[in-house]
Amino acid sequence: MRLSVDTIRVEVASGATVLDAVRAAGAVVPTLCYDERLTPQGSCRVCLVGIRGRAMPACTTPAADGMEIRTGDETARRSAQLALELLVSQLPARALDIPAERSELVRACQHFGLTRSRFDGATRDAGADHSHPYVKLDRDLCIACSRCVGMCAEVQGTFALSLAGRGFETVVVAGTGGPWVTSPCVACGGCVDTCPSGALSEPGLADPRPIGRTTTTTCGYCGVGCSLRVHERDGSVAAITPAHDGPVNRGHACVKGRFAHAFTRSRDRLTTPLVRDGGRDSPLRPASWQEALTFAATRLAAIRDRHGPDAIGMISSARATNEENYLAQKFARAVLGTNNIDNCSRLCHAPSAVGLAASFGHAGGTNSVDDLDHTDCILIAGANPTEAHPVIGARIKQLVLRGARLIVIDPRRIDLAEMADVHVQARPGSNVAVFNGIARVLLDEGYADQDFLRSRASGLAELTALLADHPPDRAARLAGVAPETLVAAARLYGAARRPAIVYGLGITEHAHGTDGVRTLANLAILKGAVGTPDCCGVLSMRGQNNVQGASDMGALPDMLPGYQRVTDAGVRARFNRAWRAEVPARPGLRILDMFASAIAGRVRAMYVIGEDIAQTDPDSGNVRRALAACDLVVNHDVFLSTTAEHADVVFPAVPFLEKDGTFVNFDRRVQRVRPALDPPGQARSDFDILHLLARAMGADLGCPTPADAMAECATLTPTFAGISHARLDRDGPLHWPCRSPDQPGEGRLYLDSFATPDGRAALAARPYLPPGEQADTTFPYVLITGRRLVHYNSGSMSRRTPNHQLRPHEVLDLHPDDAARLGLADGDLVEVTSRRATVTYPVHLTDTVTPGQLFTTFSFPDTPTNALTSDATDTDTGCPEYKITAVSLSPVRAGRRVESRRRTADRLWR
Repeated sequence: MRLSVDTIRVEVASGATVLDAVRAAGAVVPTLCYDERLTPQGSCRVCLVGIRGRAMPACTTPAADGMEIRTGDETARRSAQLALELLVSQLPARALDIPAERSELVRACQHFGLTRSRFDGATRDAGADHSHPYVKLDRDLCIACSRCVGMCAEVQGTFALSLAGRGFETVVVAGTGGPWVTSPCVACGGCVDTCPSGALSEPGLADPRPIGRTTTTTCGYCGVGCSLRVHERDGSVAAITPAHDGPVNRGHACVKGRFAHAFTRSRDRLTTPLVRDGGRDSPLRPASWQEALTFAATRLAAIRDRHGPDAIGMISSARATNEENYLAQKFARAVLGTNNIDNCSRLCHAPSAVGLAASFGHAGGTNSVDDLDHTDCILIAGANPTEAHPVIGARIKQLVLRGARLIVIDPRRIDLAEMADVHVQARPGSNVAVFNGIARVLLDEGYADQDFLRSRASGLAELTALLADHPPDRAARLAGVAPETLVAAARLYGAARRPAIVYGLGITEHAHGTDGVRTLANLAILKGAVGTPDCCGVLSMRGQNNVQGASDMGALPDMLPGYQRVTDAGVRARFNRAWRAEVPARPGLRILDMFASAIAGRVRAMYVIGEDIAQTDPDSGNVRRALAACDLVVNHDVFLSTTAEHADVVFPAVPFLEKDGTFVNFDRRVQRVRPALDPPGQARSDFDILHLLARAMGADLGCPTPADAMAECATLTPTFAGISHARLDRDGPLHWPCRSPDQPGEGRLYLDSFATPDGRAALAARPYLPPGEQADTTFPYVLITGRRLVHYNSGSMSRRTPNHQLRPHEVLDLHPDDAARLGLADGDLVEVTSRRATVTYPVHLTDTVTPGQLFTTFSFPDTPTNALTSDATDTDTGCPEYKITAVSLSPVRAGRRVESRRRTADRLWR
């Protein structure tokens, strides 16, 4: 459409508003109730413009071909100014004292030259609510624009906010109007971000002192990959705001990414190397870098030379950058001479890498998250996005509110199950049975895409034969659900035109996790919902920020960067030439095999980068025995973790806010990470530490900068050949594969053919097999572990922030029926005993779990959940069965409750 704005000719797309046209013309019209992310309201009347002699709200008036718009129309201007004066008349004088860059209201007043109101109405005196550590409400500044309400409903999907009162007394309230901290608010910060008047604020941005530098980087919490703008003041983070042009988060964030940054200034940051002189009974003491490097280098070399390179095990980090992981695996292979290098994807998404590669060809999700925008049905299996990946959880809520159908397959009644058309509340460990049952319905009832299966898939005959023994009633019986529920889920997925599958650790962390991924992938193949121009595919929700990238960069015992096999002589020869070293031909040990070998005396040294394996790995008592058996333990970390307490030398490392490099998020998007802060004391990046240690061992790792490391990786790895720091800085994030500098990355894979040996998607005939550990009369309950919203993984970062006020300790979710049988009330203590350990928790009564099932996390060291967890592992990948642990419950002094606890974190973050 072509139209004019103040005689300037502009062209706008169909569906544009007058405000879009005004902005396209470069004209300025103030707004107060408008946010481009929300449905326009036109309620504030500040954006009035003249159209055919009438004053019209620019934000809600559709643009029309040939329209003539006058932003300076006198009638419109007088009306807008009058509306603004009436609005300002109810506000205290301090409302106009806020700096203009932080208040749209002040900027609107400046636009109209308004310094005071002609009206003398009574001003509000409703007070403030500062109960929440992050979201601060000044009721007297609220202009009832409803933007915060819209943000909470339309973007976050929490519906925690509303407007209450009448006339000038109308203000925002959270929940039922009590203290903000007790409301359903999830602290995404969207309300603060959109508030135009300063009524909602956060402490860092309310500080009147000027911001220093602002750096755009990628979040270092979960694997979503949100783009963040870090605002620095006096060497610390003043605030973090979501980047509005962030390709994944689109101006949104969660409580961790936006607010949980105080750990960077925690008083227990490691700022100098630590060395243990006289065995594990002696204390760690501060040392110089030279002394610590010499200590570690000398002893590593001695163990390597005396016992052989494979006497050393190295664990790299999902919190480290791609470049640091690349350097770590190069250090293991070229300096230590071993393929004993692994990362924590072994403990979470190794079944995804193996299963997706076997089904489709690449060890990552098939599509960009952007494709979710076009789906009409989402199947979520074993994932809880609103807690573990909140920005994606919010996007899924938006899609459902706009009409997409939703299937949830999860043993718990998670938040999204409340919105689901079908919730398959399957028994833990029954995933393969559920997916085979759905596949049987897809084939029996004609939902399968036979043309796709004939031309682009293999294995249909074998799968059909297996499914003959998996009718819906048998699958439902194995899963503990009604057959009609399973059939309803299958029909809903089968009838969709563009179905999407989103899954998480509830599928992979099982004794048959790879089978779970393969049989889930079967559903997309049967529907022809992968590898086509309009497909939405299969997305695997990665837990930690760079768990995808750590594996992509070759921090695996059997794979070099880009999933090139170490057993391939041609691949090794290429790396040998570039590195001027011999890459070992035999695959190395996986993480859990390293522990077993350490206890057996074959592995004599462990080198652990940025992972608290003594807290987060399964059967943690066994992990500690493995560390104690080693002659040497080297650790990099930001804090003195449980693992660091077992180390002989600890190098002070830095978190993501002080790093330079890249991360890969859950949809294979390579994104830049930039340092927003300078490291404290003598702390250094993992990249620098590896270089220094290599030099101390007489080796040169090359690639002196992270940009050089990515460049070297690109020359050796076809998958990343087109990716460089310079290109990412210029063009923004890129999906891999990106095979040359002149090609875009492939967000949607397999459009021409699948990357399997025969070019076809491979259906898998996998029967249901029982879990590795099952409940019995001695251990009658099943414990499920996972994530909660405000804490992250081991909690080493989030517990050192005000997030600990929102959840100061861990609890055990218990069904009220089980609590009644045990005589337990909410808050009572209970001993949870597995075949390996006993841990005490306060109970939280909830029907989100079913009777006989329990839920908790591993974010608190004083409730070491992973001491309980099973030593069963996935038969294909060695991934632990975190999701099923058989336990018994025993009340602790019935009636005793946990009212408060002394938190180490209370002292640390302040």
